[in-house]
Amino acid sequence: MKAVLFALLAGVCWGVGEVCTKSVLHSKEVGPLTAIAVRSLVGLPLIWLVWFIAKDGIFGSSPEPKNWLSADKAVLAKLVLGSGVLAGAAAMVAFYLALKFGPVSQVKPIAFCVAPAVAVILGWTVLREPFEVRKAMAVALILTGVVLLTGGTTTAKPEVSSAADGQGS
Repeated sequence: MKAVLFALLAGVCWGVGEVCTKSVLHSKEVGPLTAIAVRSLVGLPLIWLVWFIAKDGIFGSSPEPKNWLSADKAVLAKLVLGSGVLAGAAAMVAFYLALKFGPVSQVKPIAFCVAPAVAVILGWTVLREPFEVRKAMAVALILTGVVLLTGGTTTAKPEVSSAADGQGS
């Protein structure tokens, strides 16, 4: 039950946050890389504060390992490359660029349905997690739902340039 509640909280936070981000990007006063930099600048100290408070096992979890810096090299490589570079940086850059160019009502569902589909497939193939027909059907339904939700129409306003501002054709 805790997992579901925290997942719901994350979804609400991301949903509201990305609508705010899209609004900021739409203002053309802030670009996607600045938005990521601010997100990280504000988020990182808060994350470390929560880590410091929760490291001894609040939120109903076991305490954080005290010697994580001396973890196996393969573990640290996955932490840095997978979590830090791919999920932390590359995905955010791609996502924020997508928000700059497309409507949040398309970008968010696409990004957040591809992620679980990839996770289910990699969980099965790499981590040897069980893969039942139920999971395959669920992934197919999610992907179908996102295609129906995002396909066919676009609500993004095209960027218009005029000859008067010297950028027209």
